[in-house]
Amino acid sequence: MSLGKIIFWTHLIMGLSVSLIILLLSVTGVLLTYDQQLTNWSHRNYRSQPHRLNSPPLQIDELIQAATVTLETPPTAITIRNDPKEPAALNVGRGDYRYANRYTGAVLNDSDAPMRHFLRSIMYWHRWLAMEGTSRDLGRSITGVGNLVFLLLLISGLYLLCIRFKKINSLRNLITFRSDLTGKARDLNWHNVVGFWLFLPLLIIVLSGIVISYQWAGNLMYRAVGEQPPASASLRASSGNELRSAGSGPSPVAQCSYQTLFNRASEEVSDWKSITLELQDSNHTPVVVLVDRSLGGQPSKRLDLIFAGPNCKDYEIGGYPTQSRGQRLRSWLRYAHTGEVYGIVGQTVAGLASLGGGILVWTALALSWRRFIKS
Repeated sequence: MSLGKIIFWTHLIMGLSVSLIILLLSVTGVLLTYDQQLTNWSHRNYRSQPHRLNSPPLQIDELIQAATVTLETPPTAITIRNDPKEPAALNVGRGDYRYANRYTGAVLNDSDAPMRHFLRSIMYWHRWLAMEGTSRDLGRSITGVGNLVFLLLLISGLYLLCIRFKKINSLRNLITFRSDLTGKARDLNWHNVVGFWLFLPLLIIVLSGIVISYQWAGNLMYRAVGEQPPASASLRASSGNELRSAGSGPSPVAQCSYQTLFNRASEEVSDWKSITLELQDSNHTPVVVLVDRSLGGQPSKRLDLIFAGPNCKDYEIGGYPTQSRGQRLRSWLRYAHTGEVYGIVGQTVAGLASLGGGILVWTALALSWRRFIKS
């Protein structure tokens, strides 16, 4: 048996074995394409106007105090957007947020909005096959295997496409949709065209998914750029660790108000889009203020201001600007997976790639049906 036939049958068997997993990842990926925009749209009713003309929003410390009274779980962080009509987002743990009116401190929701709840359920399917508790490790392993096999399918598919090009010596017939074809020929044409044009975005999505799923893949990524893998997999944990540990001594730090810290951050980064303040549980730890100059998902436009002095004037810069090449690559891969790293254009490309993944599965199943069942 020739090498081409070996790779073809391996490609076919691998594809059939994980077809449902890849189809699930593709469909959920399409539904999550504009996750951020849909979430913001679902919060449109939370926008508020001042009660009196030109009245300013509450001071952040007053806002936190007013909102915390009605919360069962104390917030760990608060995010303020540069539009004062937008609500303040209070992180109450595990990615769950409560939104508060910036002029009154009133909490506007007691749970996720229906749209956000729907998107979170889709995300759970995408990451863990909607498994809960300790079963999530199993779900993550299954989706991880799906990504690994999909990578092999992309590589072997490109090889098979090259073999086919040598036989027919016509690239145009391989990479353009042909309306004159039907049945098996049409399915093969769609499979080849989608695989060719979406190969690169699919490759990025799959590789980043593997790095997200497996610690060994993340370690391999660090070694590929000549770095030792960090002890912790957390990006935030690996930035500014020394500064945080240095502030764990007995001397109190950052004794000013959160409003003062917010003002300092907004003065230092004038083009900010959102500012997140980590709420202290101790007066002996530095305060970290995350400033984002994007609408989210673009790590190169983020930085941490770490206030480790009692006067709240001096700070150290942490986060993306201080990260190593490996850490920056890890950040890029995380948001390249959803396309957010390049804004709405990147999200659209990632969504089209996910749709293409579904088409590849569908046409592969149709071709297999005609090959095995109808024969």
